[in-house]
Amino acid sequence: MSGFKFSPEKITEELSQFSEQLLQSFSTLKSLDEIDVGQTPKEILYTEDKLQLFHYKSEKTPGRKRCKTPLLICYALVNRPYMVDLDQERSFVKRLLELGIDIYLIDWGYPDAADRYLDMDDYINGYINNCVEQVLQDSGQEQLNLLGICQGGTLSLCYTALNPDKVKNLITMVTPVDFKTPDNMLSHLTQQIDVDLAVETYGNIPGAMLNDAYSSLMPMRLGLQKNLNIPRQLKTQASALNFLRMEKWIYDSPDQAGEMFRQFLTTFFKENGFLNESVTVADQPVDLKNITQPLLNVFGSSDHLVPPAASRALKGLTTSGDYTEYEVASGHIGVFVSGKSQTEVAPAIAEWLKGHD
Repeated sequence: MSGFKFSPEKITEELSQFSEQLLQSFSTLKSLDEIDVGQTPKEILYTEDKLQLFHYKSEKTPGRKRCKTPLLICYALVNRPYMVDLDQERSFVKRLLELGIDIYLIDWGYPDAADRYLDMDDYINGYINNCVEQVLQDSGQEQLNLLGICQGGTLSLCYTALNPDKVKNLITMVTPVDFKTPDNMLSHLTQQIDVDLAVETYGNIPGAMLNDAYSSLMPMRLGLQKNLNIPRQLKTQASALNFLRMEKWIYDSPDQAGEMFRQFLTTFFKENGFLNESVTVADQPVDLKNITQPLLNVFGSSDHLVPPAASRALKGLTTSGDYTEYEVASGHIGVFVSGKSQTEVAPAIAEWLKGHD
């Protein structure tokens, strides 16, 4: 035990402080009401099965240039899209609205047993295309801007390659393209999954099980360290609300339609379809060379779910003559909820969209 010195007095003091923090956090929790998220005003434009298409309400600011081309946000299937509107101080959507962007967003809802056999064709040629048509009709435009986030970015790449005439500009954010980079821990984990057995066993894949898988990638930071810091996070109402809104989002995980899960994992994680040019949707080849429109590729420098190399792989796979990469000094979620997101990321995206309007 050489080199280790234990002070009973110091240990007693730290335990006493921790107990006081626990009591304070309990008092804070009792003072809180419902944890509100997604508070930016919006209206339902279209529904289909579990899906809802929202149109956000924006106030026109005199003297501020507005983007005439509407923006459709396509979020991932594995989490809820209110991450982009977590609270009024950390709302990526609200900030874009303030900067003159007209925003629509796809909310995939919660798949149930009736959705067990939905596949990539249903999501891309069905749901996404139907939402695109609704946005074009509502806005009176012939094309829209498409912004895909994480898995939603992968689906947006597929959609744009199949429907290049409907997309004016494409933005991918924290989007995996090369699914087998050496530093992609999620990919290493996925390679060990018997996806056919998983779907045959569960039908739809439980969202809670996927959450456990994501947490296992950083067990100390997302497990022990986070739990030990909880009393400190709950010290005040403001810090508690910030923490609990994030926790609500993390554990609000929809189940995944079984066939879609099987096809996505097989096509991308197992076969690395974009790099091997083997992606097909309803037997129609997805050729990223069909993407010629301006493309902005945004990723986080310390993203542990989609490492920068996984997103950077997009460069050269399309024939866009206007390809731009934007690396944000943040992790996967910080791109949307950090202070940098409000002061740098959203303004940069709005400026890029207006410059390509």
